[in-house]
Amino acid sequence: MDITIHQAMLPHDDPQATLAFYRDTLGFEVRNDVEYGGMHWITVGPPEQPGTSIVLYPPTATPGLTDDERRAIAEMMAKGTFASINLATKDLDGAFERVQAGDAEVVQEPTEQPYGIRDCSIRDPAGNLIRIQEVG
Repeated sequence: MDITIHQAMLPHDDPQATLAFYRDTLGFEVRNDVEYGGMHWITVGPPEQPGTSIVLYPPTATPGLTDDERRAIAEMMAKGTFASINLATKDLDGAFERVQAGDAEVVQEPTEQPYGIRDCSIRDPAGNLIRIQEVG
């Protein structure tokens, strides 16, 4: 079987702040920015990984959501408990300095975790938790 990871989905609620964070702070390239009905789907990814992307989507566009579900999603996003992703870098300290300079909300500074990984965590403008792990 030949299956790869092509895209991951993360919600967003502010296209301008999302673009600034993923493009300017993380250094990802913008691969697509689609506006439809006043909503934006933004696809970004690391330049070195053209086959892997993050699609930042408006969660309110999900078909079949009830008003209660939309409210629950908005509340979870505001608390930072709705979605997350793990990223990796060879230079965790350099990456942390860059995201900190870009005004990211720092959740945890670079730390040696008891399970053998050194990482840090931040939140994007929509509240998504991003862990950046150091890899050899």
